[in-house]
Amino acid sequence: MSSVHQSDSEEADESHDRPSRRVCDRDDPGLEDSDDEGNTRTPPQSSREENCTATTDPGSVESNSNSLFSWLHNRTIRRGLFVDPARDNFRAMTNLYSSMSPAADSVNLSTQTHGAVFNLEYSPDGSVLTVACEQTEVLLFDPVSSKHIKTLVEAHEDCVNNIRFLDNRLFATCSDDTTIALWDLRKLNSKVCSLHGHASWVKNIEYDTNTRLLVTSGFDGNVITWDTNRVTEDGCPHKKFFHTRYLMRMRLTPDCSKMLISTSSGYLLILHDLDLTQSLEVGSYRMLRARRTPLSSDGSASGSRSTGAPRHGNDSGKIHPHREGLSPRNSLEVLTPEIPGERDRGNCITSLQLHPKGWAALIRCSSNMDDQEWTCVYEFQDGAPTRPPVSPRCSLRLTHYIEEANVGRGYIKELCFSPDGRLICSPYGYGVRLLSFDENCMELSDCLPVQTSCLREVRSIYSHSDVVLTTKFSPTHCQLASGCLSGRVSLYQPRF
Repeated sequence: MSSVHQSDSEEADESHDRPSRRVCDRDDPGLEDSDDEGNTRTPPQSSREENCTATTDPGSVESNSNSLFSWLHNRTIRRGLFVDPARDNFRAMTNLYSSMSPAADSVNLSTQTHGAVFNLEYSPDGSVLTVACEQTEVLLFDPVSSKHIKTLVEAHEDCVNNIRFLDNRLFATCSDDTTIALWDLRKLNSKVCSLHGHASWVKNIEYDTNTRLLVTSGFDGNVITWDTNRVTEDGCPHKKFFHTRYLMRMRLTPDCSKMLISTSSGYLLILHDLDLTQSLEVGSYRMLRARRTPLSSDGSASGSRSTGAPRHGNDSGKIHPHREGLSPRNSLEVLTPEIPGERDRGNCITSLQLHPKGWAALIRCSSNMDDQEWTCVYEFQDGAPTRPPVSPRCSLRLTHYIEEANVGRGYIKELCFSPDGRLICSPYGYGVRLLSFDENCMELSDCLPVQTSCLREVRSIYSHSDVVLTTKFSPTHCQLASGCLSGRVSLYQPRF
């Protein structure tokens, strides 16, 4: 990325050749006029499309260099001396994130009875922090004052695994007791209702705000939808939506147009054009035993990494369930995500998160053969491919990665994005690491690399005496929470 500290004159002189250099670096250094590919790598929100478009014709740039339009344009895309404050906040965010430190009174969040902390969740308005605990309890705190609000004793009959808010007052919890419970912050003395439908441990909860359907997944391999529009004391109607073996985590994109499912066998399933009102029945998963596509020597994928039976011609690499009379929606894509340094080793995708703007997927995976563990970021590629595909195109492209310290082997470590999507918080041994896409904490759309690059470490914070298992950013405050195996919860906020 170009520096934001250069003058207007320097930027105007360099603007003529910069787009061609960026495009040439992607493909063939001998090509200088192929700027049509520069627009396919970035999400539509990226300002680099505007940059490439505005600098394609040198004559038009020179004619408009002194115009009000050119001044406003350069100001919007962070070029020149006068920068739009809404786009020039990375300095402030970098300073805030790099000064994050444990809050002095966060020690008050530790008790002696609840066991390990498996999940943390803020209410949408940031007023309540909920803690899912190993010993059947759910803790509620005021994250601003760090004061304990209430403990839901025996919220379940086994470990509480995940918490999801439906709105500012209703939230759901799931447990190894195979049930899901609905709670109301205004009346915490009892559950709203308990939901029964899973046959094994329930591990994660999502919520579709468009249809008001609660979506849960568990180690029974089932993804079940629950109609919260018709909740009674006895529960609510539910339906099995999908089933797969080795299911670990399930996530919905922010617009609920896709569902991603990670597995312990190292595969990632993507349901495109999602329609949760239907059930997707797939009879066989022989494709999960297919051979992996190897990585090329530079770490990039030699193919799309799609799995399944050999395909020919222009097959899209997706499975469209037309043959049984189902709708073209809910088309299934099965991928083996590229892992740096991992060629023929088995990997378990233990944690799965999505960028708050739906631009990328974030996974944490561990090797089944050694102690290596990786955090990887994959850009969604929904547009046309940038090159003629040599095999069915993959919907994900590895853009960033970093190797993790695999401390506490066997435990799932939950990562998270910051609300603006600029930062990743990753459990790292007895502490957490704040990671960014580049040294300026810029948005992913503004710093997509041509080739896979390493995540940048903004800050490492060690405040626990045991392995950190989960992290979460506040949606409204510059605050971060982490929970560890011994049951301590720490809060972090900027120190000035």
